[in-house]
Amino acid sequence: MPEPAVLIAGWARSPIAPRGGAFRALAPHPIAAPVLTALLARAGVADSAIDAVVMGNALGAGGNPARLVALAAGLPDRCAAMSVDSQCCAGLDAVAVAAGLIASGQAEVVVAGGVEAWSRSPIRIQRPVDGSADFSAASLAYERPAFAPDPARDPDLLQAAARYALRHGITRAEQDAYAVASHARALASRAWLATEIVALAGLAHDAYPRAIDPARAARMPAAVKPIDNGPDDEVLRQGSPDCSLSPLSISAQADGAALVLLASPAACQRLELNPRLAWVASASVGGDPAEPMLSAEAATRVALARAGMVTASELAAIELHDAFAVQGLSFCRGLGLEPERINRHGGGIARGHPIGASGAVALVRVLADLSFEAKPGARGLAAVAGAGGIGAAALVGCR
Repeated sequence: MPEPAVLIAGWARSPIAPRGGAFRALAPHPIAAPVLTALLARAGVADSAIDAVVMGNALGAGGNPARLVALAAGLPDRCAAMSVDSQCCAGLDAVAVAAGLIASGQAEVVVAGGVEAWSRSPIRIQRPVDGSADFSAASLAYERPAFAPDPARDPDLLQAAARYALRHGITRAEQDAYAVASHARALASRAWLATEIVALAGLAHDAYPRAIDPARAARMPAAVKPIDNGPDDEVLRQGSPDCSLSPLSISAQADGAALVLLASPAACQRLELNPRLAWVASASVGGDPAEPMLSAEAATRVALARAGMVTASELAAIELHDAFAVQGLSFCRGLGLEPERINRHGGGIARGHPIGASGAVALVRVLADLSFEAKPGARGLAAVAGAGGIGAAALVGCR
């Protein structure tokens, strides 16, 4: 087989902390810079070797968080920096962009991933339409931007997940069971996960996973009930099963960062690195904005095809950032997988959702698991879906 064009020389991530938790006072760069510094130290790579930093970020409201991270980590002023905002897909898309820089010869060593400081996200206010300078009277605060120009195709994300659950008969009980299992796996794997985590602000493990009594979970009030003015209304009138979303089945708002170190084969030889993992293929796709969570499956199918693979069952490790339990169940149904095949050490449901970093966290998880496989040819997948009907997926493999 030909030498891969892009090798993976290291990976690391911060713990994931719920919004308002351990990282509540930290902007994006104080979260990601210590992870970058630790990543280079673990890999034995000097700051001066880094050509660029590519970072995904969704809630920073502009600027160039990647540049702040690079400078805060002490990288040389000459180091290029690029920020990517494709919302939930940003962290994984950033790594794909970095791989493209190396494969095209524009860089040799790149740090890439994502960071989110949801706790410090700016308050967003639209300027008055009439151009008035009186913001107090005419401005409008908003929580999220539009993800599609047609409001009919830009649903509330939680409501879209609940409607999907209703249409496909994915009950609350099934969703809650999936979530309880995710938390249990995350708790049981705390020692395993410690190898990829860089302690920060006194936190050395993901803060959100917890032991959950299924009976207590069943008594939780519904967070979202499916409401629709279309054909689902008839289903509701006919007494459909409870397909609501409980708080347990929704990935919590969170802060965190995850980074990988990519390099060309020539750079690895020069730096005396011998990476066992390599970039195989990736895909960034668009789908129906009204069904945003399905795009992770679509991206996975494209990435598999680009890698010459037929089914996801061939993979040694699979990580989906499951923003909703119903998404994880749908992803498994669509790809013919048992839920136990994905997120073997707990997923986004158990960790939380640091939006711009979530896809990169999933990739770090895959890399950590594959590194223990160490079987030549073994491959792993990271996938994520984003608002507006976009999806990203990446395949990595053992050399």
